Order: sequence, then structure tokens, then C-alpha cells
Amino acid sequence: MTPDPAVAAAARLDARLLTDDTAPVAVALSGGGDSVALLHMADSWARRMGRRLVALTVDHRLHPDSAGWTAAAGAHARALGVPWTPLVWRRDKPMRGQATAARRARHGLLAEAARAAGARVILTGHTLDDRREAAWLRAQGGTLGRLRDWSPSPVWPEGRGLMLLRPLIDVARADLRAWLASRGVAWLDDPANVDPVHPRARARAAIAAGEAVAPEVLPPEPVPLVGVEALPTGALGLPRTLDGRALAAAVVCVGGGEGTPRGDRLAGLAARLTEPGADLVATLAGARIIARGARLLLVRETGEWVRRGAPVASLSPGQPTVWDGRLEVTATGHGGRLVPARGRLARLRREDRDALARWPAALRPAAPLIEDAGGDVRLAIRGATVEALVRRRFAMATGETPHERDLCRPQDGAGAEGALCLDDDGVPTPVEKS
Repeated sequence: MTPDPAVAAAARLDARLLTDDTAPVAVALSGGGDSVALLHMADSWARRMGRRLVALTVDHRLHPDSAGWTAAAGAHARALGVPWTPLVWRRDKPMRGQATAARRARHGLLAEAARAAGARVILTGHTLDDRREAAWLRAQGGTLGRLRDWSPSPVWPEGRGLMLLRPLIDVARADLRAWLASRGVAWLDDPANVDPVHPRARARAAIAAGEAVAPEVLPPEPVPLVGVEALPTGALGLPRTLDGRALAAAVVCVGGGEGTPRGDRLAGLAARLTEPGADLVATLAGARIIARGARLLLVRETGEWVRRGAPVASLSPGQPTVWDGRLEVTATGHGGRLVPARGRLARLRREDRDALARWPAALRPAAPLIEDAGGDVRLAIRGATVEALVRRRFAMATGETPHERDLCRPQDGAGAEGALCLDDDGVPTPVEKS
């Protein structure tokens, strides 16, 4: 007897989410069978557990019927009384890499809408078939990653603080269709799913024709790393024994970027770190890795700004601004421009130079400054609240937040998602939120 897919979905919701909490849970709703089934199952769970749902639909504007599909998705949400928000990808569509660009845009729009609604988790309708199709594509040389039931939003900085939950990850697509049909619920079928121009459609057709696919099991839960130290400006202190996955997460988080480093470069660095007693300095994905003895210090590699341009952002009073992918800055007084300390240290007031002089030298160039219209600069923490994003982001990528409750509290160790402040000696230090 086939297990009830709604029971499987509820089990994963129970395992990952809080009950009777005021924050809503977001549902990515396309109108296809997978997401419609997810909406109905999540709605039943939320009613039992005292949670609110919000449904979010992205119209990519890639098909002439997309507006109608979006309206149909909204009708499903309204029928259940679930608040629904349509989102539109309005930017020009690239001629090449359109699928990748659409995926990035979709996750960005979903993340921004979920954050605006106060959600911490976005539910998506990925199924067992999606995992099989991804495995087929990898066997053909594709670079798709392995889906997990619980993972951070793949976009940055829009997805900061958000996790994705895939309650249907072990459920077959056919079982979901049968479940919907038994309840008289209709759904849409995207013609792209059978158009061989799309790699996913080719994978689906090959599997339907009986082409063998290696068994696909869920990746093991990541094991949290012990000995992580958060430092000012989003630097990290780490044990040298970290594995390749944690190393990749660390360099991306400290570098403030979004994409993971190339596999060959990552493997080469990981191999060098295993050499006993060998100190080294290397750069990867915008981070500088300094190995001394049994510890690593990862800091922002400001040298890349010479080639690509330094991060600069406008700062308006009361408006949070993510700067260089590492820090969220909110002006408490006048605004100005956020600029890096690199190249401007000599222009700081003496008290600011003295404060930075107490930091490790490798951290100073990446400190944020506020530059006013007259060109004067000061440490950002003297005119703004500076929230460190790196430690929290690293925790979410490496298994320290296995439940929604873990997204609501500071991580162990100084500076987890905390504000930088000046201590009694005038030294900027990270502090935890209470």
C-alpha cells in the first residue's frame, strides 16, 4: 500500500517547524501539481498547529499564458483562505542561460517577499522525481547539486535568514497527482516539462522511457563544526580540520558572494590544509585564508577590489543596507556612503584609527566606514548599527540550524548575527542579540 503523501509531508513539517508561532510560513506556489498538493497539505498542517501560511507565486513572463497560470495559482490560495502574493520577474530576459537566470530571479523574489511577510521558512514542492531527474542530469555531466529537505535559501543577500523546506522530497509525483485527483483538485501542467529543449524535460522523458537512474538517497545531515569563532567585519576563526563542504561555505560567507568556488580550486586548497604543520596564505571566492598551526583565520580579501571595484552603497537613515554581502548597516543618524577602510585609514579621525589599531591587521581594510558629502569618513559603528551576517550564514550552511527555532536565537560564540559596538577601551567588538 502506498503511504499517504500528506502524512509524509506532515512528518517533515513537524520535524522542522515551530507550532503556534506568530511568524507565517511561506509556500512557493506555481499552480503545478506538486505545489498545489503542497499548499493543501501545508494548510491542513498549519490549521492543526496554529500557524499562518502565505502563498507566493512568481510569474517569470517567459510564456504568453503565464499571467493566466499565475491567476490560477492565486485561485487555489484564495479557495483555502491563504493570503497570496503574485510576484513578477520584470527584468530583461537573457538570451543565454535563461533557465539559470530564471531560477535565480525566482528565489530572489520569493526570498524578498517571505522576508517582508516575516517568514523564516519557505516551503517548496520538490519531489522524489526531482531528485531522480537531477541524478540523471549529473550522470550526463550536469553540475546540479543534491537536493536536501532543509537548506538555506540559495540567493544572497535576499535570502539571508531564510531556510527552504521540501516536505515532499520523498514523495513520488504520481502519488501527489493521485492524491489531488481523489479530492477533485485540479492543477496546471507547464508545457516546458515536456519540451526537450529543457534539460529537465529530457531527464523526465528518459526516466519515463525506462532509462536506469542510480538510486538517489538524501544527503546526510551536515555535522556542525566545533570551534567556530566570529570576529569583527565578518571574519571567522575555524579549526583547520574542517571538511571540504564547510570550507566551501566558509569562503563564500566570508567573501560575501553567492556562488561556490570551482571544485578544482577548492580541492587544491583543502589538500594543502591537510599538510601537517604547513602554514599558508591563500585566496578563494573573495576570502583570504590564513593557516597558522591548528587554526584558520578567514578574512575578506580586499585585494580583489583593485580589480573589480570596492563595495560602495548609499546609506539612508533607518533603512537597512547589506554591504559587501557581509554586514547589514542601518544608519542611526545622518546617511552617507558606505565605503571600505582600505585606502582611507589615513583619513580617519585619531580615535577611530586608534580603535582599529587594536584589531588584527588583516581585519582592518574590510571595516565599513561612512563617508559624508564633504568626504569626511568615520567608522560606521559611530553612526549606524552594524549587524554581522557571516556567522549566522555559516551556521545555516553547516548544520547548526536544524530547526526553525534555531533561526530565532543567537548562535553560540560572539557576534552571531550581532551588532558591532565600541567596548570600554574603544575597541569595536561583536556582541550577541538578546
